[in-house]
Parts: sequence; structure tokens; C-alpha cells
Amino acid sequence: MLTLLFVIVALHVLRRGVRSPGADGRDRVDHLLHFAMAAAMAIMPWSLGRSLTGRTTMLLCAAATLWFPLTALYRRTTGRVAAIAGRLPSAAGMAAMAWMSRMPHGGAAPAHETLAGGVPVAHHTAAQGAAASGSMTADLVTAALTLCLLGYAVRSLLRSMPTLRTAAGTAHRAAAADPYGHVRDGAMALGTAVMLVLPH
Repeated sequence: MLTLLFVIVALHVLRRGVRSPGADGRDRVDHLLHFAMAAAMAIMPWSLGRSLTGRTTMLLCAAATLWFPLTALYRRTTGRVAAIAGRLPSAAGMAAMAWMSRMPHGGAAPAHETLAGGVPVAHHTAAQGAAASGSMTADLVTAALTLCLLGYAVRSLLRSMPTLRTAAGTAHRAAAADPYGHVRDGAMALGTAVMLVLPH
């Protein structure tokens, strides 16, 4: 089901990018990054998705995470803070992708077994404590990213519903101009949040 969701999002982003001939360079890169993320998320649950984990993918996604807030300064049609805030949801999605692309869970398990067999118990206990601390930090990062994405998903999906916003509102008029865009972004954020909490 998640694969179908991400495939639909990827196709919608691709269609929007192709049908925007007047888009500038930043918009084209934005569409490319969103398409790449949706396509990667579509195959991540499957065995082919294992090739997406690792340092290279993580660094590329981290660079994409920085792209969105930093390039907000390229256009100054609104305030600087508002421009950056408007691109934070995309940055959060890329950060989640980078987080999921890190080395798979359980990669350090064999090391613990080796320690238990050949290293004094004190060193083994220290290693276990460090592993527990690292696991707690990972859980906190996962929870923070998940909450951010869920909050954005709810905000984006509700924002595109005319019955929940006044017709005179600026945000409502913007949503009415591209209602599918808000649904797409909200669905993408929701799917990414679900992927974050699934074991992988």
C-alpha cells in the first residue's frame, strides 16, 4: 500500500515538473529531489531497497535536506524567516530519508558477540552501555522526525479542504489553486512518517 502511495506521488511530481515550462532552476531541482525521494521510498520496503542504505545515500539526502532551507534565501518575495519556514517540511522529509538510509539496524550485533567471547566483562558492559545510549538517541531522533512529519501531514491535508478553512483566507485561496499539491505533500509526509516507525 505504501509503495502504491509513493508511486502515485512520484508520478504526480514528475507530471508537475514536466508541465511547468516556466519554472526556474530552483523549482526544477525541487521537483527532481521530490521525485527521487518518492521513487526511493516506493522501493525501500522491498529487497531492492537495501541498496539505498549506506553512507553515500545518507550524504546525498543530507545535502538535499540543506538545499531546501538554504535556497529559500534565493527568492525574497516574503520575509526571510517565512521563506525558510515554508521549505522546512521538504527538508524534514529529506532528513527522514537520510536517517532511514543510514546503516541498517542490528549491524553492530556481531561485534557484541565478539566482545563477549574475547574481551573482559568490564569492557563488554561498557560497550553495552554505549549501545543502549546510542539506541535511545536514535529513538529520540526518529520520534522527533515522525512528529514533525505527522504535524505537517495533518496541516497539509486539512488545508486543502474548503470546509475547514474560510474562503476569504489567503492560505485557502493558495490551497484552492493547487489542491492536489497539498494532498500530495500531505500524503508524502504521512507515508514517510509511517516508514520511519516501521522496522527496517
